[in-house]
This record gives sequence, structure tokens and C-alpha cells, in this order.
Amino acid sequence: QVQLAESGGGLVQAGGSLRLSCVASGRTFSNYAIGWFRQAPGKEREFVAAAGRSGVTTYYAYSVKGRVTISRASFSNTMYLQMNNLKPEDTAVYYCTSGSRLGLSISDYDYWGQGTQVTVSS
Repeated sequence: QVQLAESGGGLVQAGGSLRLSCVASGRTFSNYAIGWFRQAPGKEREFVAAAGRSGVTTYYAYSVKGRVTISRASFSNTMYLQMNNLKPEDTAVYYCTSGSRLGLSISDYDYWGQGTQVTVSS
């Protein structure tokens, strides 16, 4: 059974940085596409970033491009989302995910973590 667990969220001031981590049990991320989504209160879950199996191909939402980086530790079950220059509108619960197909849609992924809260104060 595959389980994903995020960590690293918290409260940060605007302009600050956070690094989110996601550890998987039952899956090695190097064999799968990985992604991060987020959901703000009252809004639908939205795409943030994704990377293919090799890590060469990456996609970022326009709202975060240039400020976040998705990565995975080599030959391990850990993935990351480095977030810099955070803005109040980045406040949301962030979810890590993994799947067989690289994509920008929720339906492209089959396993999800429980989420970690990121709050950015102005």
C-alpha cells in the first residue's frame, strides 16, 4: 500500500521561504511522475508543480513560476517543493502526489498525501 506524507508547512511572512517535503512508503519516486497541488479555503484544488520520472521535464503553474522548484532525492522516496518569495495568496493546504503519467490534472495522479498547511502573512 502506497502512502505519502507531507511536512514542512508553517507560518511565514511575505517574502520568506519554505521547503515542503513528501515521503512515500511503498513507492520510489524515481519510477513515477511527481506533483504538488494546493487548495485554499473555499477554492478548488489547483496544480502547482510537477516533474516527470527523469526530472528533466517540469511544469509550473504561472502563479508560482520562478518562485518554486520541484525536486526529488535521487533513488529515494522523498520529494520536495522549495518555495521562495512567498506571497499571501500562496496560503493553502499543499498536497504531494505521484502517478504513472505526468500531467497538470488531479486525475493524472493516483496517490495523495494528507496535506500540509502553508500560511503567508502580509
